[in-house]
Amino acid sequence: MTRTTTDRPERRAGGAVVPVLAFAGIVVAVMQTLLVPVIKDLPQLLDTAPSNATWVLTSTLLSGAVATPIMGRLGDLYGKRRMLILSLAVMVIGALVSALTSQLLTMIVGRTLQGFAMGAIPLGIGLMRDMLPRERLGSAMALMSSSIGVGGGLALPAAALVAQHTDWHALFYGAAGLGVLAIVLTLLAVPESPMRAEGTFDLLGALGLSTGLVLLLLPITKGSDWGWSSGTTLGLFAASVAVLLLWGLFELRVPAPLVDLRTTARPAVLFTNLASIMVGVSFYVVSLVLPQLLQLPTATGYGLGQSMVVAGLCVAPLGLTMMFTAPVYARLSARYGPKVTLIIGLMIIAVGYGGGLGLMDAAWQTIVTSVVLGAGIGLAYSSLPALIVGAVPASETGAANGLNTLMRSIGTSVSSAVIGMVLANTANHTSGIAVPTMHGFRVSFLIATAAVAVGLLLAVFLPKAPRPAQHTRLRASSEEEAGIEHAEQMLRGFRGRVLDAGGGPVARAKVTLIDRRGRQAGATVSAEDGSYALTVPAQGPYVLAARAAGHGPLASSATHTGDERPVELDLSLPGETVSA
Repeated sequence: MTRTTTDRPERRAGGAVVPVLAFAGIVVAVMQTLLVPVIKDLPQLLDTAPSNATWVLTSTLLSGAVATPIMGRLGDLYGKRRMLILSLAVMVIGALVSALTSQLLTMIVGRTLQGFAMGAIPLGIGLMRDMLPRERLGSAMALMSSSIGVGGGLALPAAALVAQHTDWHALFYGAAGLGVLAIVLTLLAVPESPMRAEGTFDLLGALGLSTGLVLLLLPITKGSDWGWSSGTTLGLFAASVAVLLLWGLFELRVPAPLVDLRTTARPAVLFTNLASIMVGVSFYVVSLVLPQLLQLPTATGYGLGQSMVVAGLCVAPLGLTMMFTAPVYARLSARYGPKVTLIIGLMIIAVGYGGGLGLMDAAWQTIVTSVVLGAGIGLAYSSLPALIVGAVPASETGAANGLNTLMRSIGTSVSSAVIGMVLANTANHTSGIAVPTMHGFRVSFLIATAAVAVGLLLAVFLPKAPRPAQHTRLRASSEEEAGIEHAEQMLRGFRGRVLDAGGGPVARAKVTLIDRRGRQAGATVSAEDGSYALTVPAQGPYVLAARAAGHGPLASSATHTGDERPVELDLSLPGETVSA
């Protein structure tokens, strides 16, 4: 598969689409940190052992990891808006189930359903790509991608306030209400995307990936409880490797895989996904360390003695700063490209953690650390979907971004396990209670810094995007216009119009590009004036297949010689290809 570029004339998104989709992403991300303020009280609240109570958090993580790539593929096949609404509806049901119980097993079921909604974030990114004009797409995707951190950061003080003054079940009622509001706003403001992927849903591939992910993430999240050298932990790791290898071999053989591993192996996609794991690791460290540091009593000699609510408010700038970096990212990316923006974001994260090693003596210092890290993580998160979207065809946006979101989730899971182990092994034990130490906090920040360094190395190996021509920048009246003109100049492939038998334009015709191996190399939908445009991965022979309601299908052979200019080709339905 290759990237598909269109002129996006079929977009008819209103001004509310971006804030509504971003709101949906924030609501979904809230599920990840909803119970953090009451995590230490869960064994008592659910009348169970601490090791069992952790399943309330682990179940959400596992279901989110499984649902993310699957919902992305279903969105590509059957409609991203439809799958987005389904994800939110399942989340609402899960929140209500959790709100009505204090039984462990029922609570785990509810939390599993809530995690299912994590697929909404790549679906929202895919909808934005399909509907928005180029000048709005960069900042919109940045905001949607950052919603993971925004929701998590804003949920901490809000959840702490609710948990401190009301029954803890109110957290789930509030989550259900937010989910219903997101569904209503999506129905009112977000149109369905016309883009569809060819093929059918790969059920066996979905089962294989789900099994492999569960086998991988279970020992990562429970290794501290089971023991990292225990037979259960090592056995699950070995089983996950075997299952994922078999799944990969199967995916390479099916004509319509759940995940196109050949596309995933491209350097632009592979290194972006690997860097995403490192960004996920760095993001979660601050979320684990600072709230504990802030709430530890001052009698420890280093704790800051703040309440649950104040601790949440001190960490909240992490999410707020991520949200406000979206327009900054759009300007930086338009000028330098998403690769450079990712590198800048990772460097800021490194500065934040490096400086944070010496900024742990007062509450205001944690706020400074949160702001710096929020800016860096916001830039890094914003760059990831742009890099993915630029490397895959439009028909695979949902699945590709779903896989990228999964990589971030794996990063946060690894971070949770490693930092949890570090804090436990460095803790002081007083009257049977483990108290985290300042040494443990600083080691955790050093681990985050090391993850960022690996991420920087991976980002350097990302393929260099072509830079705008100088005369493009001189003609453009703004950086956004320069980016639009540059994108249009870089369109090299086929373009023309889809016409009916009488020579009139055919709007909303599906035009599919097929390479010499019979594989789809791109797809688009014609504009109101019948115009279409498709890029090609390389020179050579292609087949352009066009179809539209009320017209006969057309399959026409054409060859691209590798010239800088696109090949002009009109497609007549029904009938023969007409030379432009």
